[in-house]
Amino acid sequence: MSLTKTFPLALILLFGGAALWLHQENLGLMQDDRQALEAQYQNKSTELVSWHGDGQALYQHLQKDIKLQFFQYTDGTDGSRNFTTGQLQKTPESVLENLFPLEITDTRNLPDGRLMVKLDTSLPRAQAVKTYSEQLFMLTCLWGASLLLFFGLASTLSRKIQYAADYLKSLAELNFSPPEQSKLGGELKPLASAFEEARQALKHKIDGLHQENEKLSRAAFQDPITGFGSRARFTRKLDELAKSEKDLLGSLAMLQATELGTINQLKGRTAGDDYLAKVAGCLRKAGSAFPEAEFYRISSSDFAVFLPNLVISDAERFLEPLKTLLDEYQSTAAMESVAYTGLVPYKSGVDPVGLLSLSDAALSIAQTLGSNSFHVLEKFSDDQEIGDNRWQVAITEIITQRAVRFFQQPIQPCRSEVEVYRELFARFFNAEGKVLPTATVIAMAERHGLSQELDKLVVLSAVRMLLDNPNLTGAYGVNISAVSATDDNFVVWLKDLLTKHRAISTRLVLEINESGLQTNMQGSFRFIRDVHSVGTRVSIERFGMGFTSFKFFREVRPDYIKLDATYSEAIDQDANNKFFVRMMIDIARRIGVRVIACGVERQEEKLTLEKLMVDGLQGFYIAKPEPATGKDVLDEKLARQR
Repeated sequence: MSLTKTFPLALILLFGGAALWLHQENLGLMQDDRQALEAQYQNKSTELVSWHGDGQALYQHLQKDIKLQFFQYTDGTDGSRNFTTGQLQKTPESVLENLFPLEITDTRNLPDGRLMVKLDTSLPRAQAVKTYSEQLFMLTCLWGASLLLFFGLASTLSRKIQYAADYLKSLAELNFSPPEQSKLGGELKPLASAFEEARQALKHKIDGLHQENEKLSRAAFQDPITGFGSRARFTRKLDELAKSEKDLLGSLAMLQATELGTINQLKGRTAGDDYLAKVAGCLRKAGSAFPEAEFYRISSSDFAVFLPNLVISDAERFLEPLKTLLDEYQSTAAMESVAYTGLVPYKSGVDPVGLLSLSDAALSIAQTLGSNSFHVLEKFSDDQEIGDNRWQVAITEIITQRAVRFFQQPIQPCRSEVEVYRELFARFFNAEGKVLPTATVIAMAERHGLSQELDKLVVLSAVRMLLDNPNLTGAYGVNISAVSATDDNFVVWLKDLLTKHRAISTRLVLEINESGLQTNMQGSFRFIRDVHSVGTRVSIERFGMGFTSFKFFREVRPDYIKLDATYSEAIDQDANNKFFVRMMIDIARRIGVRVIACGVERQEEKLTLEKLMVDGLQGFYIAKPEPATGKDVLDEKLARQR
């Protein structure tokens, strides 16, 4: 039962008890009056013992001193002397008179007759009723005042409790305004202190969660290197554009930082991140004229820029300044190219797949036009075929004109008895002598079925370089695709070439990506067996990324395995990498395979890998790539490193 019901009931019981007690007190006082009246009547009645007369005279005699309510005298011999007056039962004037019953009667025999009287008690009863009425009125006033006071206090307390309940709800809704102390005073003051402590503690935890959420949001939706939106945010943007009911239009620029793989390989991951950051800076600066431009990094080397309200006819407003910035960066960084850009129009309701296909076609065309070029493609037409044809023509020209040059990066042996080699990196050029992005050339060659011809060019050029430069000594590694390595016709051609140049074949190391070879284990085995038969060695690069790496040891038996660069990264701090590398080295030693660690960028990594007993080290910290004819210079730098 609530307090608002319990307290009034308690007041009723309390004041009811007081009323009963006062009633008993007033009854007691009235009994005192009764005794006084009875004593007075008894004194008067002593005179009646010798009374002789009629009833009326007797009534008048008694009425002089005592007020009677009822009188009856009955003469024993003469009825004319009888006399009766008054009321035997008097109707009460108020209900309260029923609470104070008082009757004084007397019946006796007189010398001549019989007397019956009832004394008038209305005065003491009226006095008792009056006194009790006043007392009840006072009790009622006190009870009413108590109730009013209680309900006033209860109402105040209820408002405070309601405020406390509302404040709790506001805390649940993450509203952290401080509680009003004036509304939680008195007995609820400890509650106000508790609310304040809870508010601060909850706010601290929520702030911490917000910070963690912001970190997760940045990780999920913001690229940490460039500060651009992530691929997830780019996908959301495309979805919003496709579903938008507003009339939106603009241009989408797709940029590919084609040199990322080369920089990561030749200069290290740190240089690659710096390269991406500077490309992003060029994009941001070129887009500064478009306040609503939105920038995204959608893959390791690909960027996207939405340019609202930029029509195709005005595309040069963005593309020309961008190319200028990329050219400036290229000249200061002494690079052969930086990035390529394709620009296409978009509007609301566009199909995302079609938009991306169009932009990919524009980007492909731009990559055939020379360093840092751009291309605008308004719609699918013959331009897409022209783009593919350009690549096919460009690759055919590379093969026909032998437009390839080599850079070399040595591998440092960790022990004197270990024989290693220098890796050759191919660079391709178009008919105008402009450098083309290596990764795109290789990808387009595979698309057009020219990868074997391109690999033949690389191998032939390496052999010719060694034949034409007797001063170049030692072994050299060249990369060929797994598609070529597992093709029987290519292997026959390669074996025939190496057979004709035995002196060179023993100095060649053919590098092939592990994941490509694992798709055709039987072909990989035949390839290694055949090249081994003419003295050429095989190196498996990016080793350890596949799920069948250890089976690969047993099946194909290469001469070298080059660990993926991720194993070298911070290996001095990563116990898992240390364990995995140590295990691969142990297995490789048992079957006579040399282990080369790639991507070494810090001294701590170098020292840790040497302690793990790798056979060779390659990376930006060991030696930077140089033109293939600069062997002597590289030897001097390598000697200083050792």
